[in-house]
Amino acid sequence: MGVMHRDLKPENFLFLNKKEDSPLKATDFGLSVFFKPGEQFRDLVGSAYYVAPEVLKRRYGAEADIWSAGVILYILLSGVPPFWAENEDGIFDAVLRGHIDFSSDPWPSISNSAKDLVKKMLQQDPKERLTAAEILNHPWIREDGEAPDKPIDITVISRMKQFRAMNKLKKVALKVVAENLSEEEIVGLKEMFKSLDTDNSGTITLEELRTGLPKLGTKITESEIRQLMEAADVDGDGTIDYVEFISATMHMNRLEKEDHIYKAFEYFDKDHSGYITVDELEEALKKYDMGDETTIKEIIAEVDTDHDGRINYEEFVAMMKNNSPEIVPNRRRMF
Repeated sequence: MGVMHRDLKPENFLFLNKKEDSPLKATDFGLSVFFKPGEQFRDLVGSAYYVAPEVLKRRYGAEADIWSAGVILYILLSGVPPFWAENEDGIFDAVLRGHIDFSSDPWPSISNSAKDLVKKMLQQDPKERLTAAEILNHPWIREDGEAPDKPIDITVISRMKQFRAMNKLKKVALKVVAENLSEEEIVGLKEMFKSLDTDNSGTITLEELRTGLPKLGTKITESEIRQLMEAADVDGDGTIDYVEFISATMHMNRLEKEDHIYKAFEYFDKDHSGYITVDELEEALKKYDMGDETTIKEIIAEVDTDHDGRINYEEFVAMMKNNSPEIVPNRRRMF
């Protein structure tokens, strides 16, 4: 009998401590299951970018973890996911098609041995995929193998930072949207906040979240509770205030309303020039400890598609409507 994780992704690997030689630990086994050789599962779990094609077909075994590990390796080497689209369905279609780009930078400079390993971990047919033992014996992995010592390409590091920075801008923008919603548009959410805020402090603590969610009929693991707290706590003060709660829980169709997005844009565009400049971004984000020069440049580089050094309204709208979706574990909704 073995253990299948079923939600392997970079954020579920953590260092044990801050030492340079710290061991890396796999975490968040909330979706893991014990399995017997040949046993098949049918429930749809995991995260969109890392989900194996056979999981989408609802008939899979332990090979699905190998696929997810292959996606992680692709991202570590290139800085971008192998299967990308603007929404969940698009990502799933890309996964099922299985076309993987090995021609764009930095792949031409990556060793053939590394590419060979990624290809063999991302085989569409799970029976053709390498096993864990075969991966450990691959020439690129072996201690005396072929992996070079040269550092990761700087463009890869930059891409990974941009990928992370996108969510920072969007969280602040969503908070602005939440501040401008009418009572009718947040019906139910206000009462839900009050029921979770048991001490009437105006904020929800981790303990209140842990105690309150089961009372609302939500089955959720400790790990998921902590992830929810981290995602909703935009200002990083360890609690969720009312506006943070609304911005995290409001239905995303609120973004279909032009005036909501425009108000968020105006929050950043202080001089009403029709553009968000580097200085305006820095001013708007610094209150959330996100306004460092590197982060600002990463955001501009990602959102500024016409490369004029600033963000216009059309670029802002595209960013707001471009999702980074995940499959909700077992299709459970947190709220």
